[in-house]
Amino acid sequence: MSLTTSLLAGVALTALTGGMALAEPALIFDLGGKFDKSFNEAAFAGAQRWVEETGGSYKELEMQSEAQREQALRRLAETGANPIVMTGFAFGDVLNQVAPDYPDTQFAIIDMVVEQPNVQSVVFTEEQGSYLAGIMAAQASKSGTVGFIGGMDIPLIHKFECGFAQGFKAAKPDGRVLINYTGTTPAAWNDPVKGGELAKAQISQGADVIYAAAGGTGIGVLQAAADGGILSIGVDSNQNHLHPGKVLTSMVKRVDNAVYDAFKNGVQPGVKVMDLKAEGVDVAIDDNNKALITPEMQAAVDEARAGITGGQIAVHDYMTDNACPVQ
Repeated sequence: MSLTTSLLAGVALTALTGGMALAEPALIFDLGGKFDKSFNEAAFAGAQRWVEETGGSYKELEMQSEAQREQALRRLAETGANPIVMTGFAFGDVLNQVAPDYPDTQFAIIDMVVEQPNVQSVVFTEEQGSYLAGIMAAQASKSGTVGFIGGMDIPLIHKFECGFAQGFKAAKPDGRVLINYTGTTPAAWNDPVKGGELAKAQISQGADVIYAAAGGTGIGVLQAAADGGILSIGVDSNQNHLHPGKVLTSMVKRVDNAVYDAFKNGVQPGVKVMDLKAEGVDVAIDDNNKALITPEMQAAVDEARAGITGGQIAVHDYMTDNACPVQ
């Protein structure tokens, strides 16, 4: 089953060629595009892994504007795509309206909970992975000041910010965390110039490690950090390779696993939590950053990881009360 015409004006739908199947799955990327080197690209990697293993094919769609969400979901459902996986909290309200109209279609949404009998909601404990990143930042910082730059100012991204601050303060109680957000609209995910400007401002205030949780905007943060001679921390995908030796680590969210599992095994309705223990989140250490990882830093991360997975360390989830205990 394949489509050769676009689903929406201005939105390209690609039906990858491959083995014919009764129903092809579909993947909808959020704003910022599938090659954002972050969240969307991780989803793409999971779909590609499924293709390589099975020889199957899937439909994919890149959002161009907020107005296209409902029409995109309905058109895909009407083509028979099943399951339909979407990346990003912003699909939540639309999916809640659309899912009941297609009871035989399975939907999966990443980063939002939608309570419908044919929807799987995949959520991550970003605060746990960010806590480990905060531990590493505290070990690496010489100034005692680090920075956090978020994309859109929403509770979900405050989970990253708060977890990072908790880890940093646990290791360096007298340290300082500078916090900025790129904006309050979805455009905040795809503004690397603004990200770079915010990073330069934080560097001028003494930050020597900056964590970016901002989608495509984060590419500008990492670049400005490298240019400014300080360390950065990537997010969602492993971004260590973008500036080898200058990215301290990346807080990876296994969005790829969420997409791969949905394509391979179908959707089990309900909430699926991908936490540190389930390897849903973690910090990335590879050949690009291993020279930055001191034995003391590795030991501190290992201790914190064991504490979190064992229940001795409870990292606060900002979204439970819209508050952060260390700020």
